[in-house]
Amino acid sequence: MKLLFQTAHIVKLFLSLLVLIFGIGFIRGSERPNILFIFADDWGWGDLGCHGHPYVRTPNIDRLAKEGTDFHRFTVASGVCSPSRTAVLTGHFPARYNIDGHFAWVPSKAKRGMPDWLDTKAPMLPRMLQKAGYATAHFGKWHLANNMIPDSPTPAEYGYDEYGAFNCSGEQMPVHEDAMHATDFIEKSVAAGTPFFVNLWIHEPHTPFHTVPKYEWRFREMESRPDQIYASVLSHADDRIGEVLETLDRLDIADNTLVIFSSDNGPARASKAGELKLSYDTATGAGWGINAAKGITAGRKGYKASLFEGGINVPFIVRWPGQIAAGKVDKRSMISAVDLLPTFCAVAGVTLPEGYQPDGVNQLEVMQGSKDGGLRSKPLFWKSGSNKRSTTHWASFAVVHDKWKFVTNSDDSKQELYNIVADPYEKTDLKDAHKVEVARLSGLIEDWKKSLPAGPSGEVFSELREQKK
Repeated sequence: MKLLFQTAHIVKLFLSLLVLIFGIGFIRGSERPNILFIFADDWGWGDLGCHGHPYVRTPNIDRLAKEGTDFHRFTVASGVCSPSRTAVLTGHFPARYNIDGHFAWVPSKAKRGMPDWLDTKAPMLPRMLQKAGYATAHFGKWHLANNMIPDSPTPAEYGYDEYGAFNCSGEQMPVHEDAMHATDFIEKSVAAGTPFFVNLWIHEPHTPFHTVPKYEWRFREMESRPDQIYASVLSHADDRIGEVLETLDRLDIADNTLVIFSSDNGPARASKAGELKLSYDTATGAGWGINAAKGITAGRKGYKASLFEGGINVPFIVRWPGQIAAGKVDKRSMISAVDLLPTFCAVAGVTLPEGYQPDGVNQLEVMQGSKDGGLRSKPLFWKSGSNKRSTTHWASFAVVHDKWKFVTNSDDSKQELYNIVADPYEKTDLKDAHKVEVARLSGLIEDWKKSLPAGPSGEVFSELREQKK
């Protein structure tokens, strides 16, 4: 009996030593934090009740802000969809993959020097978490390929255990079923005792606007039909987000789940006034067209596709009870979409793969308020495929470093410089007063351009390219 006791004591000491050495690897799966990343499509910074919108109601997203921290200075890596999403999943600037516009028909991508889809061999956030024991899922918009390219990879080939999606190859998931599938997946993961990473990439408020009578009825007293349509689709999206938040509460896992709400770029607007008409999307079906787009930026310059703040500064609300402050507004910390991969891996206790160098940095301490995130010591770069010549869509390249933001067009014939820390609305162009900074930042962009590939490489081309020749 004494020998058995001594043996058991030695085994206990040995297991304790293993826990000390290997840490999180011996923590039960259910104790590792879950991650729910809600990514809207074209949701403007001002399109939230908690951001002062005059008629849009978003009580569930407002609840996240009340129970978490609202970061006002978050930027995505592009003013349009596909490159913005590329940055989230890879932690790299999308120009590293020659992705500077949305994935559409094969001929348009060939003309722009783009691949037909994001390389499946690129570093991938869900794959990193999957290998570390997380259950991974994607529900909602994909758009790292396109439904018009039938031989493009499905989300499953990027590290997801389950998915339901649209703007991808295969069957298109109905846009309003995203929350339902996310809830089912979360329930299964909790039952299995497995931590989860879920992308809930909602359609709203991208065109076409798919209205539902219940939500139009909520805003029946509004005189403007476009405003009624816009408010109703955002209200519907907010309710679906609320369904998933209620699931976290019901399963008693809200305190152990990091939840983030954000958007892939700023709000879309019609280039000129026009008649409200129905439009059709091959992935999502029929709905109201661009003249119902009423998104606002709350004073930020430009809209979707712009490299000014109205195109890239979007909502970013973070809730993680006990880890991230509740009811706080952070107007200083400059967090980027390329920071999400290293930050999420830090949250999950996952070591970045050997040799992988993200363009972003781990911002967990900044989100927790223990580190000042007011300046970017590591530059952020943007490259736009837009060639519009409007007053806010002419910039082809941008860089943010320290307190400065510098934008330039493709031939450097037009440039502007802003103190983005003191002047987040980009009202005062300082290029004439700070020519040394203009030269320095212009040099950073030129050096960055030289680091980019000349064209797409790898297995990223559809068979349709050969057929179109």
